[in-house]
Amino acid sequence: MQIKSEWASFGGCQTVYVHDSAELGCPTEVAVFTPPQADAGRVPVLTYLSGLTCTWENVTTKAGFQAWAAEAGVIVVCPDTSPRGDNVPDAADEYDFGKGAGFYVNATREPWAKNYRMYAYVVDELPGLIANTVNSADMGRQGIFGHSMGGHGALTIAFKNPETYRSVSAFAPIVAPAQVPWGEKALSRYLGDDKSNWMDYDAVTLVKALGWHGEILIDQGDADEFLVEQLRPELFQTACADAGVDLQLRMQPGYDHSYYFISSFMRDHVAWHAAQLTS
Repeated sequence: MQIKSEWASFGGCQTVYVHDSAELGCPTEVAVFTPPQADAGRVPVLTYLSGLTCTWENVTTKAGFQAWAAEAGVIVVCPDTSPRGDNVPDAADEYDFGKGAGFYVNATREPWAKNYRMYAYVVDELPGLIANTVNSADMGRQGIFGHSMGGHGALTIAFKNPETYRSVSAFAPIVAPAQVPWGEKALSRYLGDDKSNWMDYDAVTLVKALGWHGEILIDQGDADEFLVEQLRPELFQTACADAGVDLQLRMQPGYDHSYYFISSFMRDHVAWHAAQLTS
């Protein structure tokens, strides 16, 4: 990976790298914050997956995680949400499909299958790049979290890779994409109409089938405009109860779906992961 830009931040360094992705078939960018503790030794790695329409830049400039990551002594890795570039297929004028909306799946339908492999990128390619580029990264202590579509990605990736991720949390995640409009649209077009193929990317289904080895933290605003139609946290709450999985679902009065919401509880999430990754 090559450095595109970097800034001093809270005693650490906020860097943006660019590299040619084998999984995505295009150049892609990833933001990495290294805390000051990285100068003295290896530190845990926390990957943040962003939501619809976002790049690495949204969370990096709006969420304020650098202060809390520096306090806790963790690296924070923020990849893009989809492949990019003129040669990558897109759905013009659709904010919830195509570029900026990769849904953290490995697409199987054309013309999406070649490039839209965000699941494989996050799980199979990105960790190796971080390990080879960031010498202070302790890849044996990884956590994952995200927002909305990224919360969906974090949950499904963690459930399927418990040997890699020791902790998982989310802000307002899409927990049942197979049952809500955002997910139905994306999964049908990336994976086809056979809904049995969708279940491999559905957190409600996966937690019941696979369980989870620890607690899950979710924050959800009760004034979120997408709460009833798209997010439906009660479905995940029921699934976790049925599976015997410890879920801490915190309904936050008055909060919406924005980065004002995310930034309000970012410190809690970073500290929560750090406690699990350093124990």
